[in-house]
Amino acid sequence: MSVFATLVENLTDLLHPLFAASAAAAAIVLFTMAVRLLVLPLSRASARGQKARQRLQPKIAELRRRHRRNPERFKRALLELHAKEKVSPLAGILPGLFQLPAFFLLYYLFSSPTVGGRTNELLGHRLGAAPLGDRWADALSAGGPFGAAGLVYAGLFVLVAGVATFSYTLTKRMTAAQQQGGAVALGAGDQPMPGLATMMKVMPFLSFFTLVTVAVVPLAAALYVVTSTTWTAVERAVLYR
Repeated sequence: MSVFATLVENLTDLLHPLFAASAAAAAIVLFTMAVRLLVLPLSRASARGQKARQRLQPKIAELRRRHRRNPERFKRALLELHAKEKVSPLAGILPGLFQLPAFFLLYYLFSSPTVGGRTNELLGHRLGAAPLGDRWADALSAGGPFGAAGLVYAGLFVLVAGVATFSYTLTKRMTAAQQQGGAVALGAGDQPMPGLATMMKVMPFLSFFTLVTVAVVPLAAALYVVTSTTWTAVERAVLYR
Protein backbone atom coordinates (compact mmCIF):
# COMPACT_ATOMS: atom_id res chain seq x y z
CA MET A 1 0.00 0.00 0.00
CA SER A 2 2.79 2.46 0.88
CA VAL A 3 4.48 1.83 -2.50
CA PHE A 4 1.20 2.53 -4.29
CA ALA A 5 0.65 5.66 -2.19
CA THR A 6 4.13 6.90 -3.12
CA LEU A 7 3.34 6.31 -6.79
CA VAL A 8 0.14 8.35 -6.58
CA GLU A 9 1.86 11.09 -4.57
CA ASN A 10 4.71 11.38 -7.09
CA LEU A 11 2.28 11.54 -9.99
CA THR A 12 0.28 14.17 -8.09
CA ASP A 13 3.40 16.29 -7.55
CA LEU A 14 4.21 15.98 -11.26
CA LEU A 15 0.75 17.20 -12.28
CA HIS A 16 0.44 19.92 -9.64
CA PRO A 17 1.72 22.79 -11.87
CA LEU A 18 -1.11 22.03 -14.34
CA PHE A 19 -4.00 21.06 -12.04
CA ALA A 20 -3.14 22.70 -8.69
CA ALA A 21 -5.52 21.43 -5.97
CA SER A 22 -7.06 18.87 -8.33
CA ALA A 23 -3.70 17.31 -9.23
CA ALA A 24 -4.45 14.11 -7.27
CA ALA A 25 -7.76 13.73 -9.12
CA ALA A 26 -5.91 14.12 -12.43
CA ALA A 27 -3.35 11.56 -11.24
CA ILE A 28 -6.14 9.06 -10.58
CA VAL A 29 -7.57 9.59 -14.05
CA LEU A 30 -4.15 9.07 -15.66
CA PHE A 31 -3.50 6.04 -13.46
CA THR A 32 -6.83 4.55 -14.55
CA MET A 33 -6.03 5.13 -18.20
CA ALA A 34 -2.64 3.45 -17.71
CA VAL A 35 -4.35 0.41 -16.18
CA ARG A 36 -6.79 0.24 -19.09
CA LEU A 37 -3.90 0.43 -21.57
CA LEU A 38 -2.26 -2.49 -19.80
CA VAL A 39 -5.38 -4.65 -20.09
CA LEU A 40 -6.13 -3.56 -23.66
CA PRO A 41 -4.69 -6.80 -25.12
CA LEU A 42 -7.11 -8.75 -22.92
CA SER A 43 -9.99 -6.55 -24.04
CA ARG A 44 -9.11 -7.14 -27.67
CA ALA A 45 -8.89 -10.88 -27.04
CA SER A 46 -12.28 -10.71 -25.32
CA ALA A 47 -13.80 -8.97 -28.35
CA ARG A 48 -12.34 -11.55 -30.71
CA GLY A 49 -13.65 -14.31 -28.44
CA GLN A 50 -17.14 -12.80 -28.40
CA LYS A 51 -17.23 -12.66 -32.19
CA ALA A 52 -15.91 -16.23 -32.38
CA ARG A 53 -18.58 -17.47 -29.96
CA GLN A 54 -21.25 -15.92 -32.17
CA ARG A 55 -19.83 -17.80 -35.16
CA LEU A 56 -19.88 -21.03 -33.14
CA GLN A 57 -23.59 -20.80 -32.29
CA PRO A 58 -24.70 -23.30 -34.99
CA LYS A 59 -22.07 -25.83 -33.86
CA ILE A 60 -23.02 -25.36 -30.20
CA ALA A 61 -26.70 -25.86 -31.06
CA GLU A 62 -25.80 -29.08 -32.90
CA LEU A 63 -23.85 -30.34 -29.88
CA ARG A 64 -26.80 -29.49 -27.63
CA ARG A 65 -29.16 -31.47 -29.87
CA ARG A 66 -26.76 -34.40 -30.06
CA HIS A 67 -26.16 -34.59 -26.30
CA ARG A 68 -29.49 -33.29 -24.98
CA ARG A 69 -29.92 -36.44 -22.85
CA ASN A 70 -26.37 -36.30 -21.47
CA PRO A 71 -25.42 -32.89 -20.03
CA GLU A 72 -21.96 -34.07 -19.00
CA ARG A 73 -21.08 -35.15 -22.51
CA PHE A 74 -22.38 -31.83 -23.81
CA LYS A 75 -20.09 -29.92 -21.42
CA ARG A 76 -17.08 -31.97 -22.48
CA ALA A 77 -17.91 -31.54 -26.16
CA LEU A 78 -18.36 -27.80 -25.65
CA LEU A 79 -14.95 -27.49 -23.98
CA GLU A 80 -13.38 -29.48 -26.81
CA LEU A 81 -15.01 -27.18 -29.37
CA HIS A 82 -13.69 -24.09 -27.57
CA ALA A 83 -10.21 -25.62 -27.42
CA LYS A 84 -10.30 -26.55 -31.10
CA GLU A 85 -11.44 -23.07 -32.15
CA LYS A 86 -9.07 -21.44 -29.61
CA VAL A 87 -11.93 -19.62 -27.88
CA SER A 88 -11.67 -19.12 -24.12
CA PRO A 89 -14.97 -18.97 -22.18
CA LEU A 90 -13.16 -16.83 -19.58
CA ALA A 91 -11.88 -14.21 -22.03
CA GLY A 92 -14.86 -11.92 -21.43
CA ILE A 93 -14.27 -11.57 -17.67
CA LEU A 94 -10.46 -11.33 -17.59
CA PRO A 95 -10.25 -7.55 -18.31
CA GLY A 96 -12.56 -6.82 -15.38
CA LEU A 97 -10.72 -9.18 -13.03
CA PHE A 98 -7.35 -7.56 -13.77
CA GLN A 99 -8.78 -4.12 -12.92
CA LEU A 100 -10.14 -5.10 -9.50
CA PRO A 101 -6.81 -4.81 -7.62
CA ALA A 102 -6.32 -1.24 -8.87
CA PHE A 103 -9.85 -0.27 -7.79
CA PHE A 104 -9.46 -1.76 -4.30
CA LEU A 105 -6.04 -0.17 -3.85
CA LEU A 106 -7.55 3.25 -4.55
CA TYR A 107 -10.52 2.47 -2.32
CA TYR A 108 -8.38 1.55 0.68
CA LEU A 109 -5.79 4.27 0.03
CA PHE A 110 -8.46 6.99 0.22
CA SER A 111 -10.22 5.33 3.15
CA SER A 112 -7.14 5.06 5.40
CA PRO A 113 -6.14 7.95 7.68
CA THR A 114 -2.54 6.68 7.77
CA VAL A 115 -0.28 5.00 5.21
CA GLY A 116 3.00 3.35 6.19
CA GLY A 117 2.76 4.74 9.72
CA ARG A 118 2.35 8.38 8.65
CA THR A 119 -0.58 10.67 7.97
CA ASN A 120 -2.24 10.05 4.61
CA GLU A 121 -1.72 13.43 2.97
CA LEU A 122 -3.67 12.35 -0.10
CA LEU A 123 -6.89 12.73 1.88
CA GLY A 124 -6.40 16.48 1.80
CA HIS A 125 -6.60 16.62 -1.99
CA ARG A 126 -9.82 17.54 -3.75
CA LEU A 127 -11.73 17.52 -7.00
CA GLY A 128 -13.10 21.03 -7.03
CA ALA A 129 -14.67 21.48 -3.61
CA ALA A 130 -15.07 17.75 -2.89
CA PRO A 131 -12.34 15.93 -0.87
CA LEU A 132 -11.17 12.75 -2.59
CA GLY A 133 -11.62 10.76 0.61
CA ASP A 134 -15.27 11.78 1.09
CA ARG A 135 -18.43 10.12 -0.21
CA TRP A 136 -21.64 11.54 -1.65
CA ALA A 137 -23.22 11.33 1.82
CA ASP A 138 -20.52 13.64 3.14
CA ALA A 139 -21.24 16.14 0.36
CA LEU A 140 -24.96 16.03 1.15
CA SER A 141 -24.37 16.61 4.85
CA ALA A 142 -21.91 19.46 4.17
CA GLY A 143 -23.99 21.56 1.80
CA GLY A 144 -26.76 19.49 0.26
CA PRO A 145 -27.04 18.31 -3.36
CA PHE A 146 -26.50 21.83 -4.69
CA GLY A 147 -23.63 22.76 -2.40
CA ALA A 148 -20.11 23.14 -3.76
CA ALA A 149 -19.20 19.49 -3.15
CA GLY A 150 -22.66 18.29 -4.13
CA LEU A 151 -22.33 19.90 -7.55
CA VAL A 152 -19.12 17.95 -8.17
CA TYR A 153 -21.05 14.75 -7.63
CA ALA A 154 -23.91 16.07 -9.74
CA GLY A 155 -21.48 16.51 -12.62
CA LEU A 156 -20.17 12.96 -12.13
CA PHE A 157 -23.70 11.56 -12.04
CA VAL A 158 -24.58 13.33 -15.29
CA LEU A 159 -21.44 11.95 -16.94
CA VAL A 160 -22.09 8.43 -15.64
CA ALA A 161 -25.73 8.57 -16.74
CA GLY A 162 -24.66 9.62 -20.24
CA VAL A 163 -22.08 6.84 -20.48
CA ALA A 164 -24.55 4.31 -19.05
CA THR A 165 -27.18 5.30 -21.63
CA PHE A 166 -24.63 4.89 -24.42
CA SER A 167 -23.57 1.49 -23.00
CA TYR A 168 -27.23 0.47 -22.62
CA THR A 169 -27.90 1.20 -26.29
CA LEU A 170 -24.75 -0.65 -27.37
CA THR A 171 -25.43 -3.68 -25.17
CA LYS A 172 -29.06 -3.79 -26.29
CA ARG A 173 -27.94 -3.93 -29.90
CA MET A 174 -25.34 -6.61 -29.19
CA THR A 175 -27.69 -8.83 -27.18
CA ALA A 176 -30.35 -8.50 -29.89
CA ALA A 177 -27.83 -9.75 -32.44
CA GLN A 178 -26.87 -12.63 -30.13
CA GLN A 179 -30.51 -13.58 -29.59
CA GLN A 180 -31.16 -13.51 -33.32
CA GLY A 181 -28.11 -15.65 -34.00
CA GLY A 182 -29.06 -18.02 -31.21
CA ALA A 183 -32.60 -18.38 -32.52
CA VAL A 184 -31.30 -19.25 -35.99
CA ALA A 185 -28.82 -21.73 -34.55
CA LEU A 186 -31.37 -23.47 -32.32
CA GLY A 187 -34.01 -23.98 -34.96
CA ALA A 188 -37.59 -25.04 -34.43
CA GLY A 189 -38.42 -27.11 -31.38
CA ASP A 190 -35.19 -26.41 -29.48
CA GLN A 191 -35.10 -24.49 -26.22
CA PRO A 192 -32.40 -21.98 -25.19
CA MET A 193 -30.29 -22.61 -22.11
CA PRO A 194 -32.22 -22.03 -18.84
CA GLY A 195 -31.96 -18.47 -17.61
CA LEU A 196 -30.38 -17.20 -20.83
CA ALA A 197 -33.41 -15.11 -21.83
CA THR A 198 -33.53 -13.46 -18.39
CA MET A 199 -29.80 -12.72 -18.47
CA MET A 200 -30.14 -11.14 -21.92
CA LYS A 201 -32.89 -8.85 -20.62
CA VAL A 202 -30.94 -7.78 -17.53
CA MET A 203 -27.53 -7.21 -19.16
CA PRO A 204 -28.30 -3.84 -20.82
CA PHE A 205 -29.27 -2.34 -17.44
CA LEU A 206 -26.06 -3.33 -15.63
CA SER A 207 -24.25 -0.19 -16.76
CA PHE A 208 -26.61 1.94 -14.64
CA PHE A 209 -25.36 0.27 -11.44
CA THR A 210 -22.26 2.44 -11.83
CA LEU A 211 -24.38 5.30 -10.45
CA VAL A 212 -24.76 3.39 -7.18
CA THR A 213 -21.04 2.66 -7.01
CA VAL A 214 -20.13 6.32 -7.53
CA ALA A 215 -22.53 7.32 -4.76
CA VAL A 216 -21.20 4.97 -2.06
CA VAL A 217 -17.40 4.74 -2.56
CA PRO A 218 -14.81 7.45 -1.79
CA LEU A 219 -14.57 10.08 -4.51
CA ALA A 220 -11.11 8.84 -5.54
CA ALA A 221 -12.48 5.36 -6.22
CA ALA A 222 -15.50 6.92 -7.93
CA LEU A 223 -13.15 8.75 -10.30
CA TYR A 224 -11.52 5.43 -11.16
CA VAL A 225 -14.95 3.90 -11.87
CA VAL A 226 -16.11 6.85 -13.98
CA THR A 227 -12.91 6.92 -16.03
CA SER A 228 -12.88 3.16 -16.49
CA THR A 229 -16.54 2.88 -17.52
CA THR A 230 -16.13 5.74 -20.00
CA TRP A 231 -13.09 3.97 -21.44
CA THR A 232 -15.05 0.71 -21.61
CA ALA A 233 -17.93 2.32 -23.49
CA VAL A 234 -15.62 3.80 -26.12
CA GLU A 235 -13.56 0.61 -26.31
CA ARG A 236 -16.60 -1.58 -26.88
CA ALA A 237 -17.93 0.74 -29.56
CA VAL A 238 -14.61 0.38 -31.40
CA LEU A 239 -13.80 -3.30 -30.79
CA TYR A 240 -17.33 -4.69 -31.30
CA ARG A 241 -18.28 -2.62 -34.33
